[in-house]
Amino acid sequence: MAADGGTGAEADGGAGAEADGGAGAEADGESRVKRVVAGHRARPDRRWPWQTGDVPQTVLLAEDDRAIRHALERALSLEGYEVTAVADGVEALAQAHRNPPDVLVLDVMMPGIDGLQVCRVLRAEGDRTPILMLTALVETADRIAGLDAGADDYVVKPFDVEEVFARLRALLRRTGAAPLTSGSEEPPRETQGSDRQLEAAGIRMDLQARRAWRRRRELELTRTEFELLELLVRNAGIVLDHSTIYDRIWGYDFGPGSKNLAVYVGYLRRKLVEPGAPQLIHTVRGVGYVLRED
Repeated sequence: MAADGGTGAEADGGAGAEADGGAGAEADGESRVKRVVAGHRARPDRRWPWQTGDVPQTVLLAEDDRAIRHALERALSLEGYEVTAVADGVEALAQAHRNPPDVLVLDVMMPGIDGLQVCRVLRAEGDRTPILMLTALVETADRIAGLDAGADDYVVKPFDVEEVFARLRALLRRTGAAPLTSGSEEPPRETQGSDRQLEAAGIRMDLQARRAWRRRRELELTRTEFELLELLVRNAGIVLDHSTIYDRIWGYDFGPGSKNLAVYVGYLRRKLVEPGAPQLIHTVRGVGYVLRED
């Protein structure tokens, strides 16, 4: 009888509450990611071409909004990822230390330790695991704060989960789909078999060591900044259009409304500033960017 009573209570009360409250919150969360995740179909083989073996890639997701967390966790699982989802930055750090993931997805605004602080702690420890930030903050300064903390990319809420998938795929392709530790980065696809050194417009790059200098000053660059600078140096004097840069750096063109590239270019420009020296990265309006000394 106890089993019947418990089951009935679960069916009448728990399931009803879930249907009335939980499902409503879930639907709200799914609307905020702009896609009904329940209708998402997993890839038949649950793996992408760069995923090898039978071990899925691991994602550590930290998001304090329960509905968004559950919706995104389910979408990522259907996409073939092994997901660990937590609700705050403290647990995110604990999980990252306990079971290092292949990639982290961090909400910026979390109680206690927020996503930016988690990012700073991991980078200070020498952890180079790629990090994708989720943020409701749309100002350029806010996005720059995330990049400055060491994040590799960001998605602005509300977002489509397909954009999250695309950005994760780009991050994992660039890192060889494995957790990164200091010194383990592989060069981007186009540097395979190329010379170790690149030099143009007063910029020198060591592709194997992942180091770059302007004149004698070494530049402190994130992974994405390094790859963007490498692309510009390789094509010094050539105007690269937005679509080409998006495809080569992110593997996906996010369209004319995206500010992602402009933010990275602006941040890279600031790091290249040298007193008395000319600006190196120039905007060709309506087309793209070019690296040259005026």
